[in-house]
Order: sequence, then structure tokens, then C-alpha cells
Amino acid sequence: MPKSGTTAPPRKSAAKTTATSATKNSSKPSTPTAAPSGSALEIKDTRTNKTYTIPIADDAIRAPDLKKIKTDSPDDLGLVSYDPAFLNTASCRSGITYIDGDKGILRYRGYPIEQLAENATFLEVAWLLRHGELPSQQEYDQFVHDITFHTYVHENFRKFLEGFRYDAHPMAILNASIAGLASFYPTARNIFDETERNISIIRLLAKTPTIAAFSYRHVKGLPFVYPDNRLSYVENFLSMVARMSESKYEANPTFARALEILFILHADHEQNASTNAVRSVGSSHVDPFSAVSAGVAALFGPLHGGANEQVLRMITEIGNVKNVPKFIASVKSGEGGRLMGFGHRVYKSYDPRAKIVKRLADDVFKVVGVDKDLEIALELERIALSDDYFTSRKLYPNVDFYTGLIYRSMAFPTDFFTVLFAIGRMPGWLAQWEEMLLDKEQKIARPRQIYIGQKERQFRSKLATKN
Repeated sequence: MPKSGTTAPPRKSAAKTTATSATKNSSKPSTPTAAPSGSALEIKDTRTNKTYTIPIADDAIRAPDLKKIKTDSPDDLGLVSYDPAFLNTASCRSGITYIDGDKGILRYRGYPIEQLAENATFLEVAWLLRHGELPSQQEYDQFVHDITFHTYVHENFRKFLEGFRYDAHPMAILNASIAGLASFYPTARNIFDETERNISIIRLLAKTPTIAAFSYRHVKGLPFVYPDNRLSYVENFLSMVARMSESKYEANPTFARALEILFILHADHEQNASTNAVRSVGSSHVDPFSAVSAGVAALFGPLHGGANEQVLRMITEIGNVKNVPKFIASVKSGEGGRLMGFGHRVYKSYDPRAKIVKRLADDVFKVVGVDKDLEIALELERIALSDDYFTSRKLYPNVDFYTGLIYRSMAFPTDFFTVLFAIGRMPGWLAQWEEMLLDKEQKIARPRQIYIGQKERQFRSKLATKN
């Protein structure tokens, strides 16, 4: 069970608004940038010897423009772009998060992640992601009040949660529970009503930690602990998870701040698998609870939110620091397992979040001490960063490499790690969902396919002839 200390960390004051007023929602993308004169792509179709000019804007061409490239066949509907897993396809125009993977840059609304992790609160970042600007003190205080006021869940929710088996995965409980919120708030389907949209976003930010903590207690066979609205957002969550018989829960300040920074680092990450799921499901104009539950489901996968679990399993398999060289050799030869927690789909240099988490880990380990698993992790990092085999392939530690060790040091069970990830990612999902909703270019997501099946054929049953 997560550990407590003796003193609660002080609440941070909100940063002042630095540009236009944050009360105006800035989720709507700006008007597409017009291509400079002569900025276009010329394509010659060798099938017909025809040349086509495709406009370029924002360093991109629009896939529908390819439809005009066709043969004279009446059945030819034009070219489509084929891009499994969206390796080089932009599905939207977004003003929320900027990533430069080659340079190791991550910014929320223009603010470097390093500055936000150092100076902001999680709820400050949640406001920023949605509104595009930092909140004023008055806006922040009202936002914190609204979140705090909605931390409780309906009492019927207890029965809903108690219906899960004692050994259910907490992420499965969270997924079903967030989807279930739609049944408690049917008016949330009025997604183009700004008031309804706002209260749904508040409810999701407020109730997700409560549901997450309840799922933890259910699996542990412990009674639920209700929110204590005297505490901050992170402290309240830790109280609902770890409080036992004490009259007042006091979080260890190092753990509370570490968890807040981890939430900030996970708050958004551009068009990843779970965000794409939220946008895609949300494009059908379903309620936000259902859309966000799709993000939780995507995050559940071991290739996405479960990556830090894989790091701990790898370290457990290595067993001892003296076995690290042998493990590294097996990875390089292709005969052993994968080096989990290194490399990233986006970052081709050091993950900027990993640098922050590394410093954060040092602070946490000063409290809990260094054990053999941490020694193994440090040795893995040292060897990998000094080995040309890994550096030439740009396999640097990513954010997952140390987060699992931090969570485990705080006594969270391994299967709860992804739940913590989901709490942090909630404001990003919601900001992306609302941006998609207000983007007039967006329609219901409906990718094209390249059909490779049978041509038309006549039905002849292979079943035995009936008498």
C-alpha cells in the first residue's frame, strides 16, 4: 500500500495569465495556413503520363487531393494513401501539444515540459491544456473548487464496483466504470451545449481519481475511503488509496510531489494510440464518458500504458546486477528478450520526460533507499548509453524506464501502474476530445481500406444435400 509521511506539501499558487484571457476556450484549431505561392507537389502518373499539382500547406498535402489522380477506367475512384499504423499520416490539426522527436522537445501549448514539471500544479496544467492559456488566480481557485466539489461518486456506484471479482484488473474496473458514468449523467450527450460539456469535463477530472482509488481498495479487499476535500488533488487521491485508521491522512511530501509531476508528464502526448481512440470514438458525437473510456481501453495495452510494467518484469527476470552484461549481450545477439524502457516511436533522442523522471527517481530513492532492482536499472542505463549498438539506433531511456520503479517504491502494485497513467492522461484526452468536437473540418472517423479479398463469385453451398 502506498506509504504516508508526516507532513503535507504546500499548495502551489497558480501562475498568472501571460497572454489573452483564458476564459475563452482556445481548443479550436486555427485556420489552415495557405500554401506560399508555388508551394506544391507535382506528381506524374506513369500509367497515364498525366501530371497533377497538389497544394502543400503546413508541410503536408491533403489525402483527398489524391483522388483526382486516376486512370480512364470508370471503376477507378482515384488514389488513396496507404499508411498502416499512421506512420506518416496526420489525422488532425491541433494546437495542444508539440513534439520534436529528433530534438527531444515536448511542449504543452508552447510551454516546455521541463518548466511545467518544475513550477506548475497538475490542475494548472489541466486548465492550460483545455483553454490554451495559464489560469489567473481567480480562474484557478474556481477550477479547483469545482473539481473538489465533484470528487464524490453516486452511492449506487459502490454497488457497481462491488460487482467486480476480487481479482479483477484495476484497469478493467476503471475502464468499465468510466463508461458507466454515462448512465449516471444522460444529459452529457448534449455535447454541443457548452455548459453540459464543461460539467462533464469537470466530473471526469474529479471522479477519475476516486474511481481509481476505489478499484485499488476493492482488489485489496479494503473498505472504500471517501474523498477528503480538505486535501489537494494528489493528496486526496493518496488518502483514498492508503488511509487506514488514522483520523487525518498526511501524505509524504516527496511522494505527493513526485506523483503530481508524473501526472503532469503524462497529461498529453499528441496523437498517441489512446488519444487517437478518444478522437475517433468521439467523432461519432457520443458522450465524453464513452469517448474517454475508449482511451482507457487503448491505454490498457502493453504496447502503450503497460510499458512500465514490462520494465519491472524485465528487471525481475535479470535478477541480479551481475547478470546485466549477459542480458545486454543476449539482446544484441537477438537471442534474448527486448530491452524494455529504451527507445520510443516518436523520440529519436533522449525522451525529455525521462530526464525529469530520472531526477525525480533520485528524490524518491533518497526516501526509500536503493535496492537491487534499482541497481540493475542503473547498470542497464549505464551500459546501454555507452554502447554504440544502442546509441547508434537511438535507443535511449524513455519515460517508462523509471516510472515503474518510482511507483513500486511508493508501494503501488504493478497492475495499478496503468491506472495512474490514466489519471494523468485524463486532461489531455478531454482537451483533445473538445478540440476535435469544435474543429469544423472533422467528420466521423472512417478510414479507407485496400480490398485484397475475393472477386465476385457465385454461392454454391458445400453442406450436405438435405433429404
